[in-house]
Amino acid sequence: MGARSIRTAVFGGLFAILAATAAQAQDPNRPAVGGIGSPTDAMIFYVAHGADGACGPGCSDWIAAEGTVQWDTHKRLIAILDRQAGRKLPVVIHSWGAANLNVAYSLGRILRSRGFDTTAGSTEAEACQGTNEADCFALKRPGGPLDAKLKTVDVACDLACVLTLAGGVHRSLPAGTKVILSGMEIRNRLAPNVSEERREGLTARFGELYRLYLRDMGVDTELLDIVERNSEAHRQTELPASEWLRLRIVTSAAL
Repeated sequence: MGARSIRTAVFGGLFAILAATAAQAQDPNRPAVGGIGSPTDAMIFYVAHGADGACGPGCSDWIAAEGTVQWDTHKRLIAILDRQAGRKLPVVIHSWGAANLNVAYSLGRILRSRGFDTTAGSTEAEACQGTNEADCFALKRPGGPLDAKLKTVDVACDLACVLTLAGGVHRSLPAGTKVILSGMEIRNRLAPNVSEERREGLTARFGELYRLYLRDMGVDTELLDIVERNSEAHRQTELPASEWLRLRIVTSAAL
């Protein structure tokens, strides 16, 4: 599926299914990323450059993806991939907050269609040392490259991270990563009230799309069974490392 088809199929409506998790607090001074209605914590992408081997054997450059997956995040991913001129840099995911899961899985489809690898971690740009959030954001927003270090300890990979990660041709997680699966809930980003009948129908429809996506990516659909149980019980589940390979969330052992 091409990028244009993804945009047409996924982003035509206002309804979305969101990860049922509390948003991580952000600096109110950080500017909005996109257009009207784009929140301040929306995901951005930029190229980072580190020491030899910083992102794996023979790897010193990567694409940092950080923030909350929002309704317009796919546009920024397509834009930065278009600028890579054929370079297949690994995409390092650092996501948080009540993400738009429709967009998260579409990010995965975009990455798979273009042949990119994925992992999780946080990127620490050297130019941001000693700066506030707004100034650091201004440095990252143009897309880099920025000299940086890749932090692979105390990594968290939430549901949006897992769905995006699944799109990688090769996908891995650092040892000790906390993989947290939340539940899901239906929202309309312009109108908060959704009828129960409409909610049930949309939940079923999105569930079908997610199962198809996971099968296409080679991930066990039991993953969605866990998420659906969490939705009903209003809880979260942490997956141990032994489950990452069994469910085929990763394609190789932990880094």
